[in-house]
Amino acid sequence: MKRFSTLLASTKRIHPPSDAHHQLISIVDSCKSLDQIKQTHAQMITTGLILHAYPASRLIKLLTLQKFASLSYAHQVFDQIPLPDLFIYNTLIQAHAPTTHSSHISLLLFRSLLCHSCHQPNRYTFVFVLNSCCYGLGVLEGEQVRVHAIKRGFETSVFVSNVLIRMYANRGSIGDARRVFDWSVELDMFSWNSLISGYVGLGDLEMARELFDDMPQRDVVSWSTMIGGCVQVGCFMEAMELFHEMQLAGAIPNEFTLASALAACANLVALDQGRWIHVYIEKAGIMINERLLASLIDMYAKCGEIKFASKIFFGEHGPTQKVWPWNAMIGGLAMHGLSKEAINLFEQMKLTNVAPDHVTFIALLNACSHGLLVDEGHLYFKSMSCVHGVEPKIEHYGCMVDLFGRAGYLREAEELILTMPMDPDAVIWGALLGACRIHGDIEMGEKIGKLIRELKPNLVGCHLLLANMYSDVGRWNDAVSQRNKIEISGMKKTPGCSSIELNGMFHQFLVGDRSHPQTKQIYSFLDEMAIKLKIAGYVPEVREVLLDLDEEDKETALSRHSERLAIAFGLINTAHGTTIRIVKNLRVCWDCHQATKFISKVYDREIIVRDRIRFHHFKDGLCSCNDYW
Repeated sequence: MKRFSTLLASTKRIHPPSDAHHQLISIVDSCKSLDQIKQTHAQMITTGLILHAYPASRLIKLLTLQKFASLSYAHQVFDQIPLPDLFIYNTLIQAHAPTTHSSHISLLLFRSLLCHSCHQPNRYTFVFVLNSCCYGLGVLEGEQVRVHAIKRGFETSVFVSNVLIRMYANRGSIGDARRVFDWSVELDMFSWNSLISGYVGLGDLEMARELFDDMPQRDVVSWSTMIGGCVQVGCFMEAMELFHEMQLAGAIPNEFTLASALAACANLVALDQGRWIHVYIEKAGIMINERLLASLIDMYAKCGEIKFASKIFFGEHGPTQKVWPWNAMIGGLAMHGLSKEAINLFEQMKLTNVAPDHVTFIALLNACSHGLLVDEGHLYFKSMSCVHGVEPKIEHYGCMVDLFGRAGYLREAEELILTMPMDPDAVIWGALLGACRIHGDIEMGEKIGKLIRELKPNLVGCHLLLANMYSDVGRWNDAVSQRNKIEISGMKKTPGCSSIELNGMFHQFLVGDRSHPQTKQIYSFLDEMAIKLKIAGYVPEVREVLLDLDEEDKETALSRHSERLAIAFGLINTAHGTTIRIVKNLRVCWDCHQATKFISKVYDREIIVRDRIRFHHFKDGLCSCNDYW
């Protein structure tokens, strides 16, 4: 600071000879704080240097840098300049473009440039002002700017066409983005990546992949966009295949690629591949930022390794001051039924002064739901807005309906739905319908089923739940009627599917599946297993069979459920003592849950099953969920 003041003093009495100008300009570049900038600005005023565009532009550029980011001050300087040059205009337009709350100022500055300046916009001007249309502004404003670019012959510039592609793609006008792409005289990597990203954003993976395959060359952004897009639409196997292709092509993944690949591993329960990625991150020396840390925690938690997820969370990289790793850890604990631990971690999060967000409360309320902690969940729900300033969304109301419904408080759940500040959707009512089935409330179930059909007539899940409820109480005609409605409407129900990873390969099974190369061996093993389980005391829960069959056929049908096939495959192909990990796309049925408890005891194996609801850790004839899921 002393040296800085001395430098200023040396210019104080000098009227603007060129050497004083140059000395003061160099001082502008050496400013380390806003106070120093203000001192320099004062000297520029007293020497008259502020009236010259070049030194003023250096001062404005400094004020737009992130470490100072004083745009209001930059505008004060701008207002003092009699004839601001194009660089000054471009600097301020660029500074406002990426901020949604002030991007409109970019457009106002652009209009001022056109109307009140002797300077003409260049290609950078159009890139910066069109960028503002990608964020806070919209396509209409962007098209008005595009007209000016066409008039001045800049639309053929690859920089301008690229930002037009991105503007249209970001705003969902993918057809317009494609037309700009197809008409462009010159294309570069950014052009291809922007259009692919646009298709990915709309969930059109087919067109995105077509473009990706046609690219003359690819960079890490190309690969990351496609892998992330596959994860976004639930094509996790395709994401992993692309990740392997990327490695074979010699491309080096970055933290965004790796976060997407870890998300794919998490959803596939591909622990071996997830571990490989973790080792790769460490060996390659990739910096683990908060997003990547959260992805690692999420992967291990969703692959059944909740203890290792906790070890990473509390390790050298955490806990952090960012919310994402906390959300991943709380969500992982909730998924594993460790409700008390999830609540304790949330309380620790508050003490660490990390502000919770919407995702935090979804994870926390799910933890309360899985742990039958109704009072605690209700208190946390009420604290969202009044204590933490987080307004509940429909997802949070859904969590509360699930919490009340699972615990048997069906009337309270219904009252909450009816008093919501937003209109309930079919998903909210569906959560209550599921609770009605769990607790056998046919009367309420029928009433809610009618409401759901009015909101979404072709929702197959509603008809299936009602059919299941009727089957539970032996009302076969009503159950058949519901299933006939599904047949007549052409609605497709999601088939039960279970998968298991073995040596980096995934094996998927549907109910009654006979397509696997080891089918004969698997079914023979299942027959032997059925005998051993009955000797151990297992009694099939034939009420789970939703067809009017005789007892023997019902038992056979139960033994062919997808998770039984996956477990049998795992027992056949792994050494004694190896943990078996299964992922199922639907909620595990009561009979399979009972059978798996017996299997864990009879075959002395730990079996981890992740269904649509949560994790089940089966060991020694017990389950971590305590039969509450």
